[in-house]
Amino acid sequence: MEVKACRPYHSTTIARRVVRMPDGKSVFKVYYASIINRPERTRYEWQEDTPYAAEFERRLSALPVEGVGFVIAFPHITKIFRFAPAMETVLHVRAFNTPDLSPLELQRADAFLEFACYAEAAIAADEYRLWASSGTVADYLRGFSAFVDGPVATNTKRAEYWRTPGQH
Repeated sequence: MEVKACRPYHSTTIARRVVRMPDGKSVFKVYYASIINRPERTRYEWQEDTPYAAEFERRLSALPVEGVGFVIAFPHITKIFRFAPAMETVLHVRAFNTPDLSPLELQRADAFLEFACYAEAAIAADEYRLWASSGTVADYLRGFSAFVDGPVATNTKRAEYWRTPGQH
């Protein structure tokens, strides 16, 4: 296996909203998230002077996406998670390029699929708990993940582990 270095990671949730889709039934909670303290700030951080919410939500509403779930939107990638229409204990995910919401593939090396970065996984865990504990969709929509700040202590542990000889 080829192990590559990872960039530092510190995510933060900057806003939360509910977006109802034009079909009148589909609805998604939207989490706006940034990865802070990276050199390419405009690629990873929502800027205060960017009218991100209204424009993004207009484009999101134009997508042919149905269901109930949540969206995690970074400036560079957006993932839409929905509770599966045929089995609501299963979570579907699709990825999009945030600036134009064109589809992105989640296929990665060795036939794996990307599920989530740290912020996405933390929010998804909270959203699953909210979904499971809610009696109705309206109840579900009233709650949001409390995830706000997600620093990662070190971005080199995997590489260091892989380079170290012997059993662990």
